[in-house]
Amino acid sequence: MARDYLLYSDFNCPFCYALHERLHELQLLHRCAWRGVQHAPHLPRPMKAWEGSLGAELRHEVAVVQRLAPGIPIALPSGKPNTGPAIKRAGQLLRQSSLQGMELVRRTYRAFWCDGEDISDPVVLSRLAEGLGGGEAGDESRRMVQEWDAAWHETGQAGVPLVVSPGGVLLVGCVPIEQIQAFFTLED
Repeated sequence: MARDYLLYSDFNCPFCYALHERLHELQLLHRCAWRGVQHAPHLPRPMKAWEGSLGAELRHEVAVVQRLAPGIPIALPSGKPNTGPAIKRAGQLLRQSSLQGMELVRRTYRAFWCDGEDISDPVVLSRLAEGLGGGEAGDESRRMVQEWDAAWHETGQAGVPLVVSPGGVLLVGCVPIEQIQAFFTLED
């Protein structure tokens, strides 16, 4: 089956992680073309610990995901990393192999949201890509990631996760399972 839905997502968004896990569980992820975008490109490399109001915001986001998506493993990370390097690495691998690229995407989400690893760290990214092939992102992969970002902005949506159906219908945010299933049957 073709990957006819576009899934715009960012590794440091807990709602993106939860939707990704749900799509995987519902066996719908194979219908999506994953498009990594940075909804917060200003975040630092390496990742810094969040304290004060930023720490409270992160705790709140994780608690909301735990309520919206019970059963999905998630742990509170110390902060949020810049995801540019991880998106570029995933893009490089996706260009070579959709299956291996999507395995890297899943490993990256889990490394951050389950284990709290700094996915802006090149050493962490290399370890996550072990056995999957691919190397550092080249110029073609960088252009592809830039195209993903431009297409995401063209949707008029500023947030993630975002799924675009072949007919241009949008699914925004981490929504209940029934809504996900209904969205994917629109085009069937």
